Amino acid sequence: MQVIRENSPFVRILRYKPGWVALAILLAAAPALPAPGQASRPASNAAPIENQGFTPDAQLLPAARRGMAAVMNGDSAGATRIFQDLERQHPDSPLGYLLEADVVWWKIYLTTGNLVDPDVFDVVSKSTTPDDPRFLGLIHEATSRAEARVRAKQDLARSLVDEGMAYGLLARFYGLRDNDLPTARAGKKMRALLLRALQIDPSLTDAYLGVGIYNYFVDTLPEIVKLLKFFIGLPGGSREVGLQQLELAATKGDLIRGEAQFYLAKDFSRGNERQYERSLVLFKQLAAQYPKNPLWTLVEGSLEIRTGHREAGRDLYRQAVEKSAALNTPEGQALRSQSQQALSKLGS
Repeated sequence: MQVIRENSPFVRILRYKPGWVALAILLAAAPALPAPGQASRPASNAAPIENQGFTPDAQLLPAARRGMAAVMNGDSAGATRIFQDLERQHPDSPLGYLLEADVVWWKIYLTTGNLVDPDVFDVVSKSTTPDDPRFLGLIHEATSRAEARVRAKQDLARSLVDEGMAYGLLARFYGLRDNDLPTARAGKKMRALLLRALQIDPSLTDAYLGVGIYNYFVDTLPEIVKLLKFFIGLPGGSREVGLQQLELAATKGDLIRGEAQFYLAKDFSRGNERQYERSLVLFKQLAAQYPKNPLWTLVEGSLEIRTGHREAGRDLYRQAVEKSAALNTPEGQALRSQSQQALSKLGS
């Protein structure tokens, strides 16, 4: 396992983020799609896009909400079943592919990240994982469908959001691989797509997750801004506006409300914010709403310890060990190991 180099300009981003993640500039970044051969999805039975019918995203939202709730609750298998059903029943839509890619990204992230770090997400990367081809294939399927809809002006605003979110996920993937320039290009592309969607329909509050993360981190990481403005003309941001947009996504978002809560909580816990109590409230809300996901318990425990509540943190770490033991998945195994390490560091 290869630790990200300490002098990388993105190493600080990777420490505060996770995932819809870590985004830091992560959710806010993505390069051009991989070459067609690289990105083709293994064993994909999807029909050619031009031969498919048109299904507006709004018709798929109830199932998508159930799937995202499963993701946030640590049920990756259940979420995958829901999203693959969407793909089979509505192969013209990018939504099922996009959200299944989110599931795969979380798996890659949770099984390669150091979650015991005081910032919770001090990322460690591998050059590849067995899930990489599947992830890239899903991103290709999602962006291809979204782009086709945008060209045809079908469900235009939502299609732009789908495409922007896909670029955000691809950026997070390249961020884990410590590929700085592709990550920044992805953020720029994501931002442009989501802002265009909001111009058409400001009620699509899911878009504020991506633009909020972008605004916040571009404004609070000036060294990175200077570097990337020179290379790719990266637009500027605003810390204050970014936090406002994240709060909007966390309170009024649809599919990504839980993820927005997570990112907002992480921002509040950063050293330059030091709003630890507000961060802890958000983590407690996530843990209460999604009690089967040991990640939220582990993160809550980390913040309790950071705020001086050592015994409360120790108890939460123990709960995280128990919860993760019940998950018969690679993610569960990784979370159990991380929780046990956290307890060990406390002398338990």
